[in-house]
Formats: sequence, structure tokens, C-alpha cells
Amino acid sequence: MEWNPETLQFLSQCFLNTLSPLPEPRRRAEAALAEAADRPNYGMAVLRLVAEPSVDEQVRQAAAVNFKNHLKARWSVQPNDGAQIVVPNLEKEQIKALIVTLMVNTSPKIQSQLSEALTIIGKHDFPKAWETLLPGLVGMLDKLSQANDYVSVNGVLATINSLFKKYRYQYKTNEMLLALKYCLDNFAQPLLEVFKRTAGFLDQAVGSGAADARVLKDYIESQRLCCRIFYSFNFMELPEFFEDHMEEWMIEFKKYLTVKYSALEDNGNDGVTLVDELRAAVCENINLYMEKEEETFQRYLGGFVEAVWALLVVASNSPSRERLTVTAIKFLTTVSTSVHHTLFAGDDILQQICQSVVIPNVMLRDEDEELFEMNYVEFIRRDMEGSDLDTRRRIACELLKGIALNYKERVTQKVSTQVQSLLASFAQNPAVNWKHKDCAIYLVISLATKKAGGSIISTDLVDVERFFGAVIVPELQSRDVDGFPMLKAGALKFFTMFRNQISKPVAVALLPDVVRFLGSDSNVVHSYAASCIEKLFLVKDEGGRARYSAADVDPFLLVLMTNLFSALQKPESEENQYVMKCIMRVLGVANVSHEVALPCINGLVSVLNRVCENPKNPIFNHYIFESMALLIRRACEQDPSVITAFETSLLPSLQMILSKDVSEFFPYSFQLLAQLVDLNRSPLPANYMEIFAILLLPESWKKSANVPALVRLLQAFLRKAPNELNQQGRLSSILGIFNTLVSSPSTDEQGFYVLNTVIENLGYDVVSPYISHIWVALFKRLQSNRTVKFIKSLVIFMSLFLAKHGPQNLVASVNTVQPDVFRTILEQFWIPNLKLITGSIELKLTSVASTRLICESLSPSDTKLWGKMLDSIVTLISRPEEERVEEELEIPDFGETVGYGATFVRLYNAGRKEEDPMREINDPKQFLVASLASLSARSPGTYPSIITENLEPANQAALFQLCSSYNLTIV
Repeated sequence: MEWNPETLQFLSQCFLNTLSPLPEPRRRAEAALAEAADRPNYGMAVLRLVAEPSVDEQVRQAAAVNFKNHLKARWSVQPNDGAQIVVPNLEKEQIKALIVTLMVNTSPKIQSQLSEALTIIGKHDFPKAWETLLPGLVGMLDKLSQANDYVSVNGVLATINSLFKKYRYQYKTNEMLLALKYCLDNFAQPLLEVFKRTAGFLDQAVGSGAADARVLKDYIESQRLCCRIFYSFNFMELPEFFEDHMEEWMIEFKKYLTVKYSALEDNGNDGVTLVDELRAAVCENINLYMEKEEETFQRYLGGFVEAVWALLVVASNSPSRERLTVTAIKFLTTVSTSVHHTLFAGDDILQQICQSVVIPNVMLRDEDEELFEMNYVEFIRRDMEGSDLDTRRRIACELLKGIALNYKERVTQKVSTQVQSLLASFAQNPAVNWKHKDCAIYLVISLATKKAGGSIISTDLVDVERFFGAVIVPELQSRDVDGFPMLKAGALKFFTMFRNQISKPVAVALLPDVVRFLGSDSNVVHSYAASCIEKLFLVKDEGGRARYSAADVDPFLLVLMTNLFSALQKPESEENQYVMKCIMRVLGVANVSHEVALPCINGLVSVLNRVCENPKNPIFNHYIFESMALLIRRACEQDPSVITAFETSLLPSLQMILSKDVSEFFPYSFQLLAQLVDLNRSPLPANYMEIFAILLLPESWKKSANVPALVRLLQAFLRKAPNELNQQGRLSSILGIFNTLVSSPSTDEQGFYVLNTVIENLGYDVVSPYISHIWVALFKRLQSNRTVKFIKSLVIFMSLFLAKHGPQNLVASVNTVQPDVFRTILEQFWIPNLKLITGSIELKLTSVASTRLICESLSPSDTKLWGKMLDSIVTLISRPEEERVEEELEIPDFGETVGYGATFVRLYNAGRKEEDPMREINDPKQFLVASLASLSARSPGTYPSIITENLEPANQAALFQLCSSYNLTIV
């Protein structure tokens, strides 16, 4: 794409139209830009447009966004995208030559986009392929800071900060350390210089008494960015430069924690937030030094603890200063767990920490109530699922835990006193002081500890059963399920957390009360009620026996299921994963009678039909299908007559999923269909055979996520309708599917599942016309791309073939491909890999098949082959798995799974118990010895010498030990 007036006009018009409120011009412009993006020099042309001052600012901004996204997609080769067009090298150099200067000289909104674009380039090219970047930025930064142009200084610092962020999270490798050294050599000194220069400007502005808030704002932001770059440079280890200049950094750091910038902070929350961001960055830096360089840092520690403490006492009372509060408490927590913990040893200090830091930060605030009401998913994620590590409530409790490592009794005593005081305050005026009770419950839960290796939670703060009875039970027994919902949620959370310690009679008596809370209008409350019931049913007593059984649930089962399904009708809870998980858990515990099963399947189908319109929550969706699979399994096992009712309810939905191409649900649907087919009697109803026709279409198998579920369904059909398979060319289609699957390493295992099921369920007369094609497909793959996994699967298949159709048919059919090829297969693949077989059924199958081969098919005159096969059999059956199998590293075939959003997730409850094709043989070891004894009796004296010559000494000993065990002899 050449840069000329026509290009300028074309691109300007396109970017203008992308801003149009009308969909049609917007779509046309986006399509034109997408097409133009494939041409060389497109990126450079868009960048020149961004640099063109005559073009409208909004158009240039849209172009800057497009330029950034263009680089993100095309600067470097994306994995698994063979058709991707990459920016040519010459154009890359032109872009790199222009972007830095342009970024500094544009408006802030465009500058931020170009800064991101520069970071994208830097991620791939810096420092090795862009050695001019850092010196260029350093020169520019020096010039701009001396000119006091801090809008541009901050643009450059933001870019450098983005470039260096990677040193905070990348693995330490030689290459990474070399790159970090290059950055330190070129930027550590300039960073200190600009930091000190800005500090001088800042002090001057504050000292003059006439500081302009806008100017101060730019200085403060500049220092914050310097602090973040400092953090990146020091994250791995303390560089020598920073150790030598520590004093200069620490003086300024302490100043920012102690000085008040009135011109900003007295003019509303925005100014306070800006200064607090700098203070928080300082807290993160000193926390880093405390964690990694404690010895070097200790001479500054006392002053910083004092400064942070003073800040914290003030900030804890302000709801808008969360980030500063969290980082400040983190620093104090790190100190409390270090050798300097004595700083917190005094009784008065512990008392102050409880009263001035912990209680104010744990007490609920307006924003907590707002989150509880407006975004229940995020509230639960923080409160119940432990993602609240960066919240005031959690971090304040972490500080207490840190101090308790060295002063446990004193912390327990202080906090216990606070808990009692809070509960007394609540008792005086429950309606006004309900937050005090919530605070007490939160403290007890947060300071509880989990015992190593288990789910038992304990606390020294209170006697759990007494606290539960006095504080929690009154909330659970409250008749008003919607009154003080945050307090009810706290009580339900306590019950859930301490479920192991609550005795069964007490818990069972309270379960109907918990069930009532499923009817609460508060999303958090009915979610916590569902979670409490679900977790209770997982409790196990000593010996692993479930504490709660169907008898405990049955008295209120109908009310429980009604309330759970009603909760899914409440606003915002239509896809509540906690409720659906509870449904699944209850169905796994309760007696699923006819009266319960039919309303449940109808309820689940109704929910499924609703989410099919727009699947959003994969966890919720998984629990729907898992609940259905569980319901089908348990209800139909108990009462086979319900199968028809289940099919009437469920099949239309599954067919709708297939016809409307709800691809996310295909793998689930095929697994449920397989379950229903398994439960049916032959002949299968006509509607199943219609699904079978879809199953045989090649298009169904194109998405890799569908394959395991389709194989499971195909196996079900093969078992239930073997006679129908040989009609209308169906068997050819199935073997075509097998051929496709087995040709790829990522699906070959699934191909063998299909093939094994065909061989297991069809007579030899039906299979024989196709058998030579099967061997050709397998041997072709063996030649082109053999893996250990494939060879093991081949040995298992051949063993199954032998078990079903005899060794003569196996040998003869293989040798039709090429004379005597069976011997080659034995020598090169079967014998060397037999010892690698794992799994009890597979081990039994292959060892028995191999035994039959040497006793019914192989001639003892071929002594070496016969002897080596026996040696392999003895290794397989006599040695433990860890001795004979090395873990195999398969290289995944990434290319075949690209482009599909759906993934296969196995439904635990839709699985089928694996069947043993050798049911009639109990002990493969006895079978081997008995077969050898019988064989040798027919030719006495032949076999002992073959065994001596060909078996390893350890295997000879193992074989004779087996003979002795079963009282049999090889003569």
C-alpha cells in the first residue's frame, strides 16, 4: 500500500465510517480495512495517518487503535496459523523508526495506544532486534524532563514500564538475565536521575506554597511510574547499582509516605487516590526489599514501619483508600513474620492493631453491601472462594495470622476479647449493630486454620459447637429468610466452613432451615444455602464412610428439590452454578424414586432449553449435564420403566442441540445419548436409528472435541444394534470413521475403541470382508508414524481379535496383507512392547492372547520366537508396573484442534463400566502355567531347554515359582 493522497483519503474515510452509529457503513468500512490489512505497508500507512495533523483527532485515535490491533495480530508468527500474514521486515524497520518520536508528540489518548503498540513490538524485538529503542528513549526522557514537559515524560515512562514488566513474572533463564542486565546497564542510572530531578521539581512546587494541582499531578504520576520500574528491576534480585544507591531511593520513598500534598489531597478523592497510588507503589517496593533483601534493608526498617503505621491508622477509616490500605498491611504482615517480629510484641501495639487496623478494615462498608446486592458472583468469588487476598477484610486478618506465628496466645486472647465485645454490642441493639456480629463471625472464620492433609478446620478463638449454638443457630432459625441477608450469609458460611465439627444430629435438625434459605431473594444467601447443603453431603467420617445418607435427606427431599429449582427462577440466578451443583449432589445421595425423578428431569430439561439459546456459564452447564447423567443412571437402575418418560422429555432437547448446532453441548449430548442407548433393549427404537445416521456423517467427526463422546455413542450402538450395522452400508461408514481416527496420533486411541467394539460385537463372517482393509490401515500408520501408544493399542486389538475369533483367523488374515508379515509384527512390535501394557483388563487380555499364540499357533521348532514371546509374557505378569513401564512422553498434535471453541469434558456419571472380554478366565498366571504344562505333556523334553536358552534368569525363576505355586510342571 503506497502512501499518497488517495491512500490518506481512503483510510481517513474508512476510519471515520467505523465510528458511524449506522451498522451498514460501519460493516463496509471494517471489511475494507480487513482486506487492506493483508497488503504490505498497511501498518506503516495507518501510522502515517496517525501522524497527520490535518486529520480529525477522533479519526486518528481510531487509526491508532487499529494500528495497535494490527501489530498484535501480525507482528510475529502466531502458533498454529499457517495462513497468517506477517508484517514484512522492511516495514517493521520503518515503523520502529517512526513510532517513538510520534508517540511523544501526540495527544494523551493517541499516546496511550501507541505506547501499547510499542510494547507489543518490544515484547518480540526488544532488546535483541531493537537495540536503538532504549538509548532513544533515554535521550528523549532526559531532554523532556529537563524541559519540565511531564505529560510527555509520563508517556515515555509508561512505555518503559510496560517493556520492563515482564521481569516481574518471567522464569529466570540465562537469556532473560542477559536482557535484564542490558536494561540495567542502559537505564538504571537514567532512572535514578529522572527520579531525583522530578523529586526536586516536586519539592520546589510544594515548598513555594503555590503549587498548581495539574503540575503536581504529573510529577506524582512520574514518580509512581519510576517506582513501578524500580519494582521490575529489583524483582529477581537486588542489582548492585540499586544496592549502591539505596540511600537515595529510600529517602524519597519515606518522604512520599510522610508528606501530605495538600494541593491535591484537599481537593477531593481523585487527588487522594493519585497520591495513594504512589504511596502504594512505595509500599510494594519496601515490601519487596523486606522479603528479598531483609539484611540490607533493616537499617531503614524502623522508620518505614512507623511511617506505614501512621498512614494506615488514617487510611483504614477511609473507604476510598483500599489499595493503599492493602499494600500497607501487606508490608506490616511481611515484617511480622520476619526476625523483626518483636516490633509487634508490645501489648499496647497488639491492642492498637486490633482496634485501629483489624476491626475498621474487617467491618462491612457501604461498598461491600453494594457488591453483595449488585454483583453476587464477584462477592462470592471474594468471600467464599478465597480470591479476596487483595481486599481489606482478608489482608487485615492475614496481618493477625502473621503476628500469631510468634505470639499466638496473646493474639488469640486479644481477638477473642474483641469478638465478645462485638457480640455484646450486637446484643444491645441487633437492628443497628448487626455489622458487629458479622464482623465477629468473619474474624472467627478468617483466623481458623486448616489441619495439614485434610479438610478439618479448627480455631482457638472460640469453642466451635458453643459458638455455633449461641451465635449461628439463631440466625439459621430466623423465620425471615430475607432479613439482614449479609448476616444470614455469614452464618451459612460458618456452617459450611465448620461442617466437620458440627455433630450429625445438630446438622440434620438444621437442614430444613437451610433449605428454607434457598427461597431467599438474596442471590448470595440462596447460593450459600445451596453450597452449605452440597458441602455437607460430602462430609466423611473416619474410614471414609459418608456421614449423611438418603435416610437423612428423604424427609424433606421434595421441598429441597422444589426450592432448588425455584432458586433458578430468581433474577440473576438463572445460571447459578452453586444451586446446580447442589442439585447434582442431592441426586447422588437421595433415593431417586419415580415421584422425584420425573419432575427433576423435566426441570433440568427446562433449564437446558433456556441456556441453549445463549450458553454463557460453562461450569453451570457442566453441572446440568452431570445432573442429568446422574439422574438417568440412578433412576433407571432403580426403576427401568422410567426410561421411556426420560426419553420423551430429553430426546427432543438433545435433537434440538444437534439441529441448531449448539456446538458447546455436542460432547455432552452424545454422552447422554450413549447412556440412553446403553439402557435400552434391542431392537432400538426408530428415533435412535435416526441419531445413528447423524453419527455416521463425516461432518460430525470434524471437530476434535466431539470425537471421544461420538466414540462412546458409537460403542453403545455397536453393542445394542449389531445386526443393524451390517445393513445399508453402515459398517463401511463405521470403518471409514475408524480409518480417519487411527491415522492421527491425537485420535488413534479413539479409533481403536471403535475397532475393538466392532470386533467384540460382530461375528467373523460379518467382519471378514473388511478385515484386510483394517490391517492395511493399521500397518500403513505403523509405517508412517508409530508411537508407543499406538503399538500398545495395536497389541491390545490383536489380542482381542484372537480372543474373539481364534489365533488361526488372526494369523491368516494378517498374512493376506503380505506373506508371513505376522511373524514380523510379532518380532518387531508385539514381543518388545508386551511388557509395556498397563491396566488390569488389558494385562489379562494380552497375556492370555499371547499364551494362546505360543500354545496353539507358534511352532516350538521356531525356538527363538517362541522363547522370546514367553519371556515377554512372564515379564508382563510377574513384575510390578513401575519396574517394566517407563513413562512415555507423547508430543501432542496441536494443529488439529485449532479453531474450535468447544472442548470435550467427560461426564463422570455417564461413563460405562469397562467389560472384561476374558470373563471366563480368572487368573492369567494360572492360565499360562496350566497351558504350558498341558503343551509340554504332549512333547516331553522339548520346552525346558527352550526356556533355559531364551528366558532371562529372573524370568526363569519367576516361571518356576509360578509352577510351584499352582502345583504344575513343565516337562
